[in-house]
Amino acid sequence: MENSAQSARLPHLNTSELFNEIKNPAFRRIGLMGRAGKRTVTTTLVQIGQTIHEMGMSLIMDVETANLPTLDLTELSQVQIVKRSLIGEICDLVIVVGGDGSILHAAEALAGYRVPVLGVNRGRLGFLADVNPDEVAFKLREVLLGDYQLDHRFLLTMEIREDGKVLFEDMALNDVVLHAGKSVHMIDFQMKIDGQDVYRQHSDGLIAATPTGSTAYALSGGGPIIHPSMDAICLVPMHPHTLSSRPIVVSGTSEIVIQIHKDNRTQPMVSADGKASIALEQNHRLHIRKHPDKLTLLHPPGFDFYEACRTKLHWNVHAEEFSLDEDED
Repeated sequence: MENSAQSARLPHLNTSELFNEIKNPAFRRIGLMGRAGKRTVTTTLVQIGQTIHEMGMSLIMDVETANLPTLDLTELSQVQIVKRSLIGEICDLVIVVGGDGSILHAAEALAGYRVPVLGVNRGRLGFLADVNPDEVAFKLREVLLGDYQLDHRFLLTMEIREDGKVLFEDMALNDVVLHAGKSVHMIDFQMKIDGQDVYRQHSDGLIAATPTGSTAYALSGGGPIIHPSMDAICLVPMHPHTLSSRPIVVSGTSEIVIQIHKDNRTQPMVSADGKASIALEQNHRLHIRKHPDKLTLLHPPGFDFYEACRTKLHWNVHAEEFSLDEDED
């Protein structure tokens, strides 16, 4: 393992020098995905694509990414373009460029496969997309030499049922959110966990979050940060009409069932990972439980969840005298 001074210099090396020692790469068919947005996203997509070509790997891109208006495919050569639903089947590594939202968007297509996902951050926090653009070449080298960590994240499945029939279903990596849409009225609903009554609540809604989603919307709602290795679901009330209502952490094997109370005065909506909201009627039941598939995240060596919390949530903003590293005289 190179020392820190060597590591700092490596990203500035010529690409051919950087990868000339890769004889038997850990991955050969590399998928590349991104979402419309900043010009920097397509710039990074081209840079990664060119690097993959120079390394002698196969480059696969999904149709949606290939059709991004700011992406010039003439800057890349020999790109195989496939449907997004196929990219997880034919690739052995997928690189997603963007923010955490890009990872969430890609999760639907990739969760059913064991293909690992490497996120390159072109967003804000980047809890899921944890590689910075200026270190992609160096990090790819480490990964292709077989130096990486795999991180299996569980997902949630939500079903809207009526008389036992499933009317709608979706999946979420972060959270399933019950909310009041544009209404200023609170939602009146009842919740059961594993068949046991929990409460009837008046609130703006409820966030059911995975450990992955505990650092997203649930965190802003006052929920706890849950380590990704935990098998747990966090239920965070949104502005409940009682001071005693607090987040609940339950087993990852739990099934949460929500029913809208007959006295409810507004139109409740439900959404998975911020996708289009679906109306929830009084005769419907919202079922939330663990999804049978998982999403496999790939981290380059040195990934540390607590370090990510310190830097991305600014835990490391402190006075010098409170530094974790104490100088010894």
